[in-house]
Amino acid sequence: MLEQQPRITVVGSFVAGLTLRAERFPVQGETLLGRDFDLGPGGKGSNQAVQAARLGAHVEFVACLGQDDFGAIGAKLYGDETVGTTHLRRTNERNTGVAFIVLDARGDNFIVLDPGANSLLSPQDVEGARATIQNSHVVLTQLEIPLETAARALQLARQENAISILNPAPARHVPPEILSCADIVTPNETELRILLGRAPDEQVDALHLCEELIKLGVLRVILTRGARGAMIVTKDGYLNVPTFEVEIVDTTGAGDAFNGTLAYYLASGVPLEPAVRCAVAAGALACTKLGVIPALPRKSEIERLLTGS
Repeated sequence: MLEQQPRITVVGSFVAGLTLRAERFPVQGETLLGRDFDLGPGGKGSNQAVQAARLGAHVEFVACLGQDDFGAIGAKLYGDETVGTTHLRRTNERNTGVAFIVLDARGDNFIVLDPGANSLLSPQDVEGARATIQNSHVVLTQLEIPLETAARALQLARQENAISILNPAPARHVPPEILSCADIVTPNETELRILLGRAPDEQVDALHLCEELIKLGVLRVILTRGARGAMIVTKDGYLNVPTFEVEIVDTTGAGDAFNGTLAYYLASGVPLEPAVRCAVAAGALACTKLGVIPALPRKSEIERLLTGS
């Protein structure tokens, strides 16, 4: 399927992100003074949809938002970023998803998330987007929505000959019958262990676990490794893709920049290795600014980092 413009369907989440910065993370019972409060749009699906659209893809976002002020933030974002909302559902049953994010002096973060209306996104919502998926090059989903909904997105992508990408975040165990519908899975090292039912801190070789995913039917695993870049694993072997040296300000959203960029370049027909290299560059650039949406890079920024210009 070849078209002039890459077409991507993202099935995922929106949350309003409330961010604070502190010198360090608090311990139990402690109150710290913070600074740099920010209220803005977030959610893995939403961020990834915006990233792909910002690079030039035609993106349709399948999601569920509340009928509240936080939901209005998302609706405005998609208008500003030209993300399609044909399959965006608003509901009075639940609040819009909310995330509380704390950053320390190094730019590391911890996040507490209330999924809210994201919990109502159903396989039927995905079925309603079947015609859109039929016309997509890539279908991208994550795990801030019900597992059965993400599974249906992967299944429909497989049926309609679109590349299916599962970003298994937040980390949870996923049954083999769902994993086998994913053409590409993009965990970090903790997510990789939990995905396969291991303890999050288990000392086990990451390559071995990636190979387990391949045996379960995943075609390609792209392990994101932070400052060590990414590793591509297929049935034929593995390849390390190094990262780029940048000044770290805020790591929140780096994985979303990676996944949205990967989806864009694959939908454009770029081979896997250079597509991953572009995604690694986008993830690095996303760490250089405070806030997720302001940090999602443009194509020109990615190209400059890739060429060193």
